[in-house]
Amino acid sequence: MPRSYPRFKAAACHAASVFLDAAKTADKACDLIDEASRNGAKLVVFPESFIPGFPIWAALQAPIRSHDFFQALAREALLLDGPEIEKLRMAARRHGVVVSVGITEGTDQSVGCLWNSNILIGMDGTIINHHRKLVPTFYEKLVWANGDGRGLRVVATEIGRLGMLICGENTNPLARFALMAQGEQVHLSSYPPIWPTRPATDDGGYDLRRAIEIRAGSHAFEAKVFNVVASGCLDLSIRDELARLDKPALDTIENSPPAVSMILGPTGEVISDVLADHEGIVYGEIDIARSVEQKQFHDVVGYYNRFDIFRLEVDQTPRNPAAFLAQDPIGTLAEIPSASDRTKTPHANGGSHRLRGAIDPAAE
Repeated sequence: MPRSYPRFKAAACHAASVFLDAAKTADKACDLIDEASRNGAKLVVFPESFIPGFPIWAALQAPIRSHDFFQALAREALLLDGPEIEKLRMAARRHGVVVSVGITEGTDQSVGCLWNSNILIGMDGTIINHHRKLVPTFYEKLVWANGDGRGLRVVATEIGRLGMLICGENTNPLARFALMAQGEQVHLSSYPPIWPTRPATDDGGYDLRRAIEIRAGSHAFEAKVFNVVASGCLDLSIRDELARLDKPALDTIENSPPAVSMILGPTGEVISDVLADHEGIVYGEIDIARSVEQKQFHDVVGYYNRFDIFRLEVDQTPRNPAAFLAQDPIGTLAEIPSASDRTKTPHANGGSHRLRGAIDPAAE
């Protein structure tokens, strides 16, 4: 049977969170899913930590002054079986679209342990992948815990094989190669609205837009994939919520380069509009067949590599704090699943694969 190459429209939402309000931000996401679907999109991608908003304050003031912000973020953190995720799942199912959304994730096992996570929802409303950022970047370590490899996987969908990484993970060549080696066809990249690294009075701060352009183009070109980049946006309401910060911090916000949202093709070219300074949705036409010719030139998971020299092992096992054993009614030992385990789909279950150039690790 000949191989099929899906064609569809993708949407990247360059959007502002309803800052530190998970319910309202989820409602806004559902409205954007509706708008993108009406415009023909079959894939809708949201920014990093879109629900309930990116913790910008961690860059702007000492942690001993940020307890109230952290408590608010922990209070609004999402559970996989919570009402906000349920709304998004129903929206995806109602419109028949695949949805990728960045969240701050909480857990029943702790009131203060948080992860920077990304959820991928299929057209039928099921969670088909759940990725926790492997390593929080720089000051993000004050907010989020390390993730694990459970979501470092590519998922086969009606619109192609989808993989996703969060912000700085797109700088990690091993994480990116792990997705390439699973036959990734469409890559989903999520970013915050700004990412300050120096006070407004200093020169040489981090140019987030340029960093995104470099990383997005690099992965699209190296993997010969389409890359859907969705970044956050700052609006007046977020600035108002951050008004309690001191003036130098507010000046830094105003002088930090904004992120950018766009869609790139398998040669690294931009195939959509580009948004940076205001909210909106960018659209791009994706035709997986366009990757075939590019793979003739450089296929780094095929004949453009040396697997007798290089080897990568990826552990996709979920890392939970403990495994509890108890007596079941007939007297045998059984493991009690955690709350997070009970909500997992087969795609989110653990497993260890040795990626040695195989396109599908499960086939090894």
